[in-house]
Amino acid sequence: MSRPAPRPSLATLSLEAQEAAARARRALGDRRATPSVAWIAELTGAHRREIGTVLAELEGLLPLEEEIRHRHLAGGRERYAQICAPFELYALARLTRAERIVEVGVSSGVSSAHFLAALARNRKGRLHSIDLPVVQRGTALGRGESSVAVPRGRASGWAVPERLGARWDLRIGPSQELLPQLVGELDRIDLFLHDDLHTPAHLAFELATVRPKLRAGAIVLADNTAWTGEAFPRFAGSLGARVVRRGRGDLVGLRVPATPPPL
Repeated sequence: MSRPAPRPSLATLSLEAQEAAARARRALGDRRATPSVAWIAELTGAHRREIGTVLAELEGLLPLEEEIRHRHLAGGRERYAQICAPFELYALARLTRAERIVEVGVSSGVSSAHFLAALARNRKGRLHSIDLPVVQRGTALGRGESSVAVPRGRASGWAVPERLGARWDLRIGPSQELLPQLVGELDRIDLFLHDDLHTPAHLAFELATVRPKLRAGAIVLADNTAWTGEAFPRFAGSLGARVVRRGRGDLVGLRVPATPPPL
């Protein structure tokens, strides 16, 4: 009887990819950011060699990671509640050659910067972002304030280097108003990330809004789903898709089937 193939992990990739990922994590300053190769593989269907090739590209992103880290420090965010999977976002956009990426929730722009870096490497595509920022009350982050609050004097995406802005459509306002408008302008959506108001009703609204434009094979991601109940699993069930969890955390994703059920 043949044994099942082992789940791909960072340790199964080339030494070049392992070292690039480790250096990028240190440059960004986030110990949680070790990429989950299994998560990438399940969402894209890519072979570990393809994933390793893309993750080896993180070596070229070291200046970007260092710049993001320095901007966070300058903004008073030594520890920042950013998305824990920036390198996976880069890999997902690279491996799928996504051209229409939509994210709701920006804050300093860690996810935005990695999507934009992937689009720059792909030499095509556009990132459409929506954010309704919470602004820090004083000159320093006060007790009880979220670290995702935008420091005074800065704006949404304040850690994203200006050189990445050419492919960025950033819209400021509530997603209840801006997301339906944006979706109406797009011919399709290749990759969607929810990372703003984490309530069951709001997540369900965003998923229902983008569904008509999700192409077959599109990837849908949602962070902090510990707070959103069954909204994401219900959406996955309506598509006939499987929820893929990143490790033991509450960042989840799915890949839209080739023939999703009708609306």
